[in-house]
Amino acid sequence: MKLFVTSILLCFSLGLQAQVKDKDVLFTVEGEPVMASEFIRVYNKNLDLVKDESQKDIDAYLELFVNYQLKVKEARRLELDKDPNYLREFNNYKKQLTKNFMADNKVTDALVEEAYHRTTNDVKVSHILVRLDETETDTTAVYNQLLELRERVAKEGYAAVQKAVHNGKTIFAEDLGYFGGFKMVYPFETVAFNTPKGEISMPFRTRFGYHILKVFDKRKSLGEVTVAHIMISNKQNDSTVVPETRINQIYKKIQQGEKFESLARQFSNDKSSAKKGGALAPFTGGQLSSKEFEDVAFSLENQGDISAPFKTAYGWHIMKLIRKKGIQPFEEVKVQLQNKVKRDSRSKLINSALVKKLATKYKVEENKKGLNYFESIITDAYFKQAWKTPEGFDADNTLIKIGDVSVSNKAFSDHLMSNQRKYNNRRANPKALIETEYNAFYEAQVLKYHEDNLEFENEDFAFVLKEYRDGLLLFDLMEKEVWNRATKDSVGLKAFFEKNKTNYTWKDRVDAVILSSASERKIDQLREALLNGADIDEMYSKLVTEKSSTLITTQDVFEEGHASLPKDFEFNKGTSKIYNHNDSYHVIYVKEVFPSGHKTLDEARGKVVSDYQAYIEDNWVDTLSKRFKVKLNDSVLKRVKKQILKK
Repeated sequence: MKLFVTSILLCFSLGLQAQVKDKDVLFTVEGEPVMASEFIRVYNKNLDLVKDESQKDIDAYLELFVNYQLKVKEARRLELDKDPNYLREFNNYKKQLTKNFMADNKVTDALVEEAYHRTTNDVKVSHILVRLDETETDTTAVYNQLLELRERVAKEGYAAVQKAVHNGKTIFAEDLGYFGGFKMVYPFETVAFNTPKGEISMPFRTRFGYHILKVFDKRKSLGEVTVAHIMISNKQNDSTVVPETRINQIYKKIQQGEKFESLARQFSNDKSSAKKGGALAPFTGGQLSSKEFEDVAFSLENQGDISAPFKTAYGWHIMKLIRKKGIQPFEEVKVQLQNKVKRDSRSKLINSALVKKLATKYKVEENKKGLNYFESIITDAYFKQAWKTPEGFDADNTLIKIGDVSVSNKAFSDHLMSNQRKYNNRRANPKALIETEYNAFYEAQVLKYHEDNLEFENEDFAFVLKEYRDGLLLFDLMEKEVWNRATKDSVGLKAFFEKNKTNYTWKDRVDAVILSSASERKIDQLREALLNGADIDEMYSKLVTEKSSTLITTQDVFEEGHASLPKDFEFNKGTSKIYNHNDSYHVIYVKEVFPSGHKTLDEARGKVVSDYQAYIEDNWVDTLSKRFKVKLNDSVLKRVKKQILKK
C-alpha cells in the first residue's frame, strides 16, 4: 500500500514537472525572452487553421515561430514601432479592443440579444458620407453640411441629391441595399436600425467621416442560401459566341436531362466554381453585389430547383438551389454571436454594473466630504461658461483613491471646466450639478484605471494586443523588405526567372474546336463530315448561329488538364475520335498542337513574383538568424511537447 501511494505521488510530481509554467522561457532572441506559454497559445490557436500538415509538426511550427520573432526583432531595430502611422493604427486598434474587454456579462448579454435581432432582420439603406479624418476635431462645418444635405434629400428625394453630390472622393452617396447585423461598422448599423422606415437620420459620425442615411425598407432576414450556377460571361475570347444564345443552349440541354453539374464543369466561365459543378459558398441577403443574382437565389424554393436563364452585370446565368437555411433559433447561434460581439466594437465602456464590481476589486476609496467644497465654489459664472477655480483652490486634496492611484481635486475641477458648455444659460442646483458630474467623473476614473491596467490583469487581452502589435509591425516590415522589393526589382525578377525557367512551363496545348451534344448520333455525323473534308471554320460559324440547336461548340486554346478536355484526350492534329465526357459526347477538331515548353516571363509573371518573394524572404531570414542570436531551452521544449501532445 505504501509503495502504491509512493508511486502515485511520484507520477503526480512528474506530471507537475512536465507542465509548462508561466515563467518558462522557451528561447531568447539576443537575450530577449520568448515564453513557452506564448508559443503554446499561438500553436493551439492556429492548429485548426493550418492546412499544411507540416505546420502542425511542433518542430516545424517552432521554426516558423522563431522566424516570426526574428522579424519582429528586426522591425524594432529599424524603429518601425516609432513610426507615427504605426502608432496611430495600433492605438486605434487598442481602443477598439479595449471596448471588447470593458463590459460585464449583463452588457454582453444585452448586446448579444441586440445582435440576434439585427442578424435576423434587414434594413435597406442609402447614405451620404462626407469623408473626415478620424483625428479631426473641428467637425462643425461638416456637420452643418450634412444638415443641409439632409434637408435637400427630404425636399428633392435621395436619387436627385445622390446624382448631384457624389464624387467618389470626398463625398459618397451610395445605395447599400439590404444588410443585417455585423455587415457595417457598429455606429452605422445602430443608426440604420434605429431610424424608422422612410425617415432620414440626423448626421452621425463613424471612423470614415459624417453620414446621413435614409431607410427605405425593413424586413425579416432572408436567411442563408447555397446555390450552384452556370455563368456565360459577357466577355468572351471567342467573338462568335453570343452569351444569351449559349446560355439558352445549355438550358435546353438541362431540360433534356443532362446533368447541371456536368454542364457547369464543361461550359461555365466562372472557373472557380465550375470545377465544383458550379457550387458557390453560402451567402445571406444583402451580401452580394448583384441584386439580380440574390433575388433569383432566394426565390428558389426546393432543393434541386433550377432557374430559367437570367442576366446580371457579369453575364448570363442558370442557377440551381443546393440548400436553403432560414433564421436559426437564438440558442443555436448564441455562442457564435457572443464571440462576434467580443470581437466587435459594440461593447460599452461606461457601465454602472461594471464600475461597481471594479470598485470592490480595486478597493476604491471616496472622499465624499470633498464634494461639499465643490458645491461651495460653484458660482453663476459656471452657467455662462466663465467659471474658474477660485484663488487658493485646494488642488492637491485627494478626492478618489483607486488602487495605487490618487485622483485629486484638480482632476475633478478640470472635468467641471470642460463640461461648462452643457450648462450654458441653464440654471441648475449646485448640489445636483456636482452630484451628476461627480458620478460621471467617478465612473470614468474607475474605468480608466481598469483600462490602464487591463494589459497586466487580463491575460487574454494582453495576448491579443501583443499579437496585433507584433503583427502590425511585421506587415510593415514585410512590405518594406520583401513585397515591394519583389515587385519593383525588375532586374532581379528577370534574373530569378532565367535561373528557374524550368519551373514555369506550359503543358501540351491545342488550338481546337470542341463540338458537344447529348446525342452520340449527332456527334458521329459531324465527325464523318469533318473526316470527309468539311471546313471546320464554316461549320463552326453555322453552328454557333443556330439558336435552336442542341449542339454546343467551343473554340479556344486548351491546355492539358483543362476541364473541357477528356482525361484521355490525344493531342493530335485533325479530327479526334468521339469522347464521352461530362455526360455528353464530344468530337474535337485540333487546328494546331503546341507541345509543352517554357513560358515567357509575362505569361508566368504572377507565379514568378510569388516565388521571387519567397526567395527574397528565405535569404533575408537567413541574414536575420545570423544578426540575432537565438538560444533554445531544450528542457522547456521537451515539456512543451509533452503538454501539447497530451491534448
